[in-house]
This record gives sequence, structure tokens and C-alpha cells, in this order.
Amino acid sequence: MRKSILITGCSSGIGRASALAMQKRGWRVFASCRQEADCAEMRSEGFESPRIDYADPDSIRSGLAEVLAATGGTLDALYNNGAFAIPGAVEDLPREALVDIFQTNVFGVHDLTCQVLPVMRAQGHGSIVNCSSVLGLVAAPWRGAYNASKFALEGLTDTLRLEMRDTDINIILLEPGPVTSMLRKKSIPHFERWIDCENSPRAAQYDNQLKKRLYEDRGPDRFELPPSAVAEKLWRALEDPAPSARYAVTTPTYMAKAMRRILPTAVQDWILSKG
Repeated sequence: MRKSILITGCSSGIGRASALAMQKRGWRVFASCRQEADCAEMRSEGFESPRIDYADPDSIRSGLAEVLAATGGTLDALYNNGAFAIPGAVEDLPREALVDIFQTNVFGVHDLTCQVLPVMRAQGHGSIVNCSSVLGLVAAPWRGAYNASKFALEGLTDTLRLEMRDTDINIILLEPGPVTSMLRKKSIPHFERWIDCENSPRAAQYDNQLKKRLYEDRGPDRFELPPSAVAEKLWRALEDPAPSARYAVTTPTYMAKAMRRILPTAVQDWILSKG
């Protein structure tokens, strides 16, 4: 029997690349998306694609039930990939914006994970992979909401890994840096919904810095890698009999790890404040 994996956020970017890579490796891939139209597109390409929206608890339950019905109640791996960003200065983030991003990037991931764990306990094995970020290791200006959600995900995942040591369930973090994706473009509606930049004390900075980055196509970031680089780390982690707890992807993630170990906070802040 082929091993099975449920991947969230497969409409584009890392999720889509991961679904393609795992399918190529011979896995049975359940490539979930938030929107039904994207699920339909994935099905047209030969994937099984349940609709799962982390912000919709009913879709989490029904989507997972669809997967388990198809597999006879088993699941070898879960890759929690779906997430979004809300650019903006921390002082301009309303409480409701943080609730909104945490519903998807943290609470929904936690909900799906907790529903999958009994399945893996019952079958005696499994792997849960959470997609964090270099911004779950170090902070960056204008990314406070995303930073906070990924720092929270790192904490939950680390704790879960410790608690699962007495089981045969692997808990793994992927930590990508700059990767080609739709994350920035898809963050624009969230920015426009939540951030009142015109009335911010940082209005000029928004015009001169953040808006240019959001709205202007400036080509790839320095050190940017294709999403296939993350997909490769995913399958290597899942097919390793003794996987690592963390897998860094892109040079900035390795640099961030080294920086946290070596540099004083004041020096780190100087470097990170440069964006």
C-alpha cells in the first residue's frame, strides 16, 4: 500500500510543489485547499483534494473525515503548510487582525493536528510536519503578525515533539526563508483590510518602504529559492527513518540560526532592523 499524506494550502507555492513532489515519490497525496475552486483544479490534475480552511473548524473535521474514509482510517503524514501574512507595523495592528491570523496560522493548525494524532496513535506510527519560517526564529520589521504566529507555531511544535517522545510519531519543523510563492501578493487584501496606514504615525514609511515592496514587482529576493527546495526537504524528512527535528531551507535561515547562537541581541537588532 502507498503511504498517504495530507497537505494543506495546495493552491500554489510550497503546498502545490510539495503535493507534486510527494506524488512523484509514490505517495498517495491528499492536496487540500481553502477554496473549493482550487480543490476542483487540483482534482482535475489527478489529486484527491478535500476542502480544508484552517479558519473553518467544520471544514477541518469534514476534510479529515474525507481523507480517512478514502484510506480506511489511516494517515501516514500530515503537512501543515497553509498560512497567510498581514504586513504592517505592530502599533497599527488591531486586536482583530491578530485574532484573524492566529485562527489560520496557529489555531487551525493545532485543531487539525489534534484530530490527526489519535489516528496515528491507533496505527502506531506517523509524522506531523509543520511549516514554520525563518520568521519563527528571528523577527523582522513590518511582519509582526506573521512573526508572532510563526513563533507560536514553533513553541507548540517543540512542546509537542517533547510530549511525543514516548510514541512512534515524528514531529518535524520546516523553516523556509525567502521562497518563490504567492504569500506577498495574497497578503495585500489583508493589509488593506486591517492597516490604516494613512492615519498611522508611520504613514511616510509605509509609502516609502512597505507599499513599494507590496505593490511593485521587484523580482526575486536575494537568496530566494523555488518552492521545490522546501518540497525536497519535506520528502527527505518523511522518508528518513530517523528525521531531524528541524530542517532549514535557504541561506537566510541558516544565517538566522547562527546569528541567534553567536550575536548579542543589540547586534541582532541592528542587522534585522535593516529589513
